[in-house]
Amino acid sequence: MHRQKGNMEELGDTAVTQQVCRAEEMADGELREVEVAGWPVVLAKEGMRFWAVGGRCPHAGGPLSKGYLSGDRLRCPWHGACFSVQTGDIEEFPTLDCLPTFKVDVDEGQVYITAKLKDLERGRRLKLMTKRDPLDPRTVLLLGAGPAALTCAETLRQEGFSGRIVMVTREGHLPYDRTKLSKDLGVQAEDILLRPQSFMETYGIEVWKQKEVVSINPDDKVAQFSDGTSQGYDNLLIATGSRPRLLRCPGCDLEGVCTLLTPEDAARILRLATGRKVAIVGGSFIGMELASSLAGKASSIQVVERGHLPYHAVLGGQVGQVAMKMLQSQGVEFHLEADVAELKGQEGKVTHVVLGSGHAIPADVVVVGIGVVPNSAFLQGTPIALDQGGNVQVDLFMKTNVPSVFAAGDVVSFPVALLGGKSAPIRHWQIAQAHGRVAALNILGQPKALQTVPFFWTRIQGKTIRYAGFGMGYTETVLKGSLEQERFLLFYLREGFVTAAASLNFDPAVASLAEVLLSGRRISKEEAESMEK
Repeated sequence: MHRQKGNMEELGDTAVTQQVCRAEEMADGELREVEVAGWPVVLAKEGMRFWAVGGRCPHAGGPLSKGYLSGDRLRCPWHGACFSVQTGDIEEFPTLDCLPTFKVDVDEGQVYITAKLKDLERGRRLKLMTKRDPLDPRTVLLLGAGPAALTCAETLRQEGFSGRIVMVTREGHLPYDRTKLSKDLGVQAEDILLRPQSFMETYGIEVWKQKEVVSINPDDKVAQFSDGTSQGYDNLLIATGSRPRLLRCPGCDLEGVCTLLTPEDAARILRLATGRKVAIVGGSFIGMELASSLAGKASSIQVVERGHLPYHAVLGGQVGQVAMKMLQSQGVEFHLEADVAELKGQEGKVTHVVLGSGHAIPADVVVVGIGVVPNSAFLQGTPIALDQGGNVQVDLFMKTNVPSVFAAGDVVSFPVALLGGKSAPIRHWQIAQAHGRVAALNILGQPKALQTVPFFWTRIQGKTIRYAGFGMGYTETVLKGSLEQERFLLFYLREGFVTAAASLNFDPAVASLAEVLLSGRRISKEEAESMEK
């Protein structure tokens, strides 16, 4: 039953009050999906208190009732975004929008939820943001238009910054979800925009497109661009990201050799590969997702991988074997422990990939996915410190060694808690957003150190492998479930303790592990082995 209310006087919004359950039915710490006026709402019980928030994660629609509740933090089972069940505010990425919250009353043992119909329908909430004040002389310059830069811009406005925000990108698009390109090569840029132009205009976020930074003068606080223009700043965020590492061998400049970075790249790969023979160099995340995306479209797909199995560097051979079998069932062939010696062609177009063994693979299209390199060449000759890999070195506050210069996202190397505080680059979407938020707070003089657990995912043949933590240098694993049945949870251990986990069809195990790792609690091998399957 529900009690329909009329217009709410303060906002004029129609609201509904609905009985959803009895209080005694729910256990402490339980999450339950209920319907209010036909819309999904998550009801959470914490002690004797009840909280109600939108039922779907604003990032990708994950069912939050299947997630993990830790205190008042609700973590999405799909991609790891966290929200406060009290306020609905974001506590961990990836997401840009908060959750709507709804009033909960308990009357004679019955639990009632009161919600505005428009909030139920939207299922998401934009945190209050300040608009641009032309009288505020301050300028924050954001180099790049990825998740780090956009999250930084939005956080600045959410925290009351009314000065000028200028976001500069060498691409021709507003910020978009790059992670979707390898999963759906036919996707259009306008369909994966993170925010529309109207949003940028409303909140005074300037986006300069097709403009590339070529140098920075930190003493004068000025950035120079390739078109000869320049822009001064009070604070600078370097979030220029990374670009695909190129194949370096004879024939690598032949027509038909591609990398994937932009929507234009994705469209070109799909156009060239449809009905043709495709070779993919690299068996990690981009290569495997491309193979999955092109299965059924290309006439043949062959993957060349230097390791003994796909994903060997991060997820390891056990998960790599599972993913490889998924793709082999779709006709994808693999050449393992193989190097590319040269590319051969006719009339300037690629025709074969020649391996180190001498074996030649017929290919009309070659897609290279062998890692990335940071976009930091424009910093050469400046006092901004880079590591040996060209990554910008930052601390936990996203500060570089130069005052008023911050950096975030794929271009940086930062101290990783799960690596004992040693610095490393971690190029995940969620990490970039976390960097952007921390950078914004510190730009505003609000000291905030990065505290996050890496969380990422990859999708193969409609099935999602989730990963949380940082398993680099792991020495052993503990398996729960079955690799053969494609339902498993795999713990990665270093020095006897869990540092990461990967799962397939085992939600919300990885989400719950992320919360444990974030708390600082260590999980021993014995504890991992004793966990229920």
